[in-house]
Amino acid sequence: MRSWESTSTPIVAPISQWFGRLYGQVGSTSNIGACAALGSAGGMSAAASSPPPAAPPPQATATAPASATRTNAYFRLIVSSQKPVPADTTSRKAGTLRYARTGNSILANRPGGARGSRTPRTKQSHDGDMNLPTRHGPWIVAAAAVAFMLAAPAIPVAHDIPTDVTVRAFVKPEGDRLRMLIRVPLEAMLDVNFPLYGPGYLDIEPARELLPDAAMLWLGQEIEIYEDGNRLAEPTIEAIRLSIPSDRSFDEYDSALEHVTSGPRLPPTTQIIWRQAMLDVLLDYDTVSDQSSFAIRPGVERLGLRVISVIRFITPTGAERAFELRGDPGVVTLDPRWHQAAWRFVVSGFDHILDGTDHLLFLLCLVVPFRRLRALVPIVTGFTVAHSVTLIASAYDMAPDTLWFPPAVETLIALSILYMAFENIVAADAGQVGRIRRRWVVAFGFGLIHGFGFSFALRETLQFAGSHLLTSLLSFNIGVELGQLLVIALAVPILELLFRFVISERMGTILISVLVAHTSWHWMADRYETLSQYPLTWGAVLSALLVGIIPWLIAIMLAATIAWYGLRFARRQRPAGEAAAE
Repeated sequence: MRSWESTSTPIVAPISQWFGRLYGQVGSTSNIGACAALGSAGGMSAAASSPPPAAPPPQATATAPASATRTNAYFRLIVSSQKPVPADTTSRKAGTLRYARTGNSILANRPGGARGSRTPRTKQSHDGDMNLPTRHGPWIVAAAAVAFMLAAPAIPVAHDIPTDVTVRAFVKPEGDRLRMLIRVPLEAMLDVNFPLYGPGYLDIEPARELLPDAAMLWLGQEIEIYEDGNRLAEPTIEAIRLSIPSDRSFDEYDSALEHVTSGPRLPPTTQIIWRQAMLDVLLDYDTVSDQSSFAIRPGVERLGLRVISVIRFITPTGAERAFELRGDPGVVTLDPRWHQAAWRFVVSGFDHILDGTDHLLFLLCLVVPFRRLRALVPIVTGFTVAHSVTLIASAYDMAPDTLWFPPAVETLIALSILYMAFENIVAADAGQVGRIRRRWVVAFGFGLIHGFGFSFALRETLQFAGSHLLTSLLSFNIGVELGQLLVIALAVPILELLFRFVISERMGTILISVLVAHTSWHWMADRYETLSQYPLTWGAVLSALLVGIIPWLIAIMLAATIAWYGLRFARRQRPAGEAAAE
């Protein structure tokens, strides 16, 4: 028999963590699921055959533990000690069961005794027996059980799931094996009751016996390593260590390997709160060659509510690839080939443009007045070239690296949508729909701002580019352009049908632009509220612009000026050449 407070809870498989933590269901992190229901089957039958005990005196109730009192009362409530006897002919009502009167209600065995509790209203026969109607008795017992379960406090669990967990790991292929060094907080090893003493100090020597099983359960069996698309077999634990949180050995691969394999063990006399201890593990995988393509699925997302995996992959040439993964990122290629990186970023760019509502509304404002291919080509091209320039500049760290810059860009994006919508409204009201001059210039200018917006979404995914940064950037741009073409290809025929059969072009343009302007106005107000929380000064703004943006803008303006004068010169030379030929 194990009590509720037993610390000998067996380790539960992590796949069962999803089923909850209360009242001992399978896979619970609670100790309740690890205990026996009662001492023996005989104890249950004895409780069922003996009459219910009288209400305990106040002093006895005060000294009994609250959890034991509630538990015993709960089982006495479910397995009633009121034994029914056969009905006799003296009962006033047919279909009733006569209960032996004991002077105590069936609900009196709850914590605190019978005082203050109400007994169910029943009819009493002439011989003094209590008659409980059959159709009401079971409902009363069930209602009492539910009321008790709702009123009783939750029994403490073994330990709670950590809120924030950071997992640090090194992955390095060496010949025909792959080594993985991992450091995780000890508190993330759920359902393992480590031996403690004092105010929560970890009893180090007995705890070492539990570490291999815990590491294999939560790490070795959960982490998936792939070689050329094939999952590797489960690893072996080559070494394992306990560490203090101030240990810095995991800053580099060599120091981490030395610490885990041959470093000094934590002295048994070390006094460390068990939640602050770190678990260091060296896993060894059998591979075919260190020149293979490796991928990983961390599988540690259930170690906490928010899990960050910082993984560094050491290539056979010594190059290092760093990843910061949140939750479950799926399968991540550690050293991608150029075509793997290109495909990943094409998909990422395509998804981003379809998920970005602000970019879609900007495209809608561009398309509404111009629904002919000849008019759309220069506008869309100007927008594409502009956001490609700032996107690449940001990827190469040529944009301001300040906290206020992202909300400033988001505010300007909302402002650009608002401006385009108002321009459409004014042109439609003046009867100039489709005749807005130099729209490509406006699209180019606002495209520079939208490019910075694209770069914010790209920052966290550039870690998957490997050594193919430029290829990944161009692929992301291709994905964005494919998404834009899809949106335009769907929007143009829909607008044509709308303006032909539902509403006039003038009123339709005004109505759509008003709705877009209303939405962008609220966006701009909300984003400006966020921006206003930063202490901005003109000096800080100018400094950031001079360092990052202005040099690029000057180069762009020079290139545009040269191109413009070149086109004008070519146009002037063409008539002169034709006249000379005549």
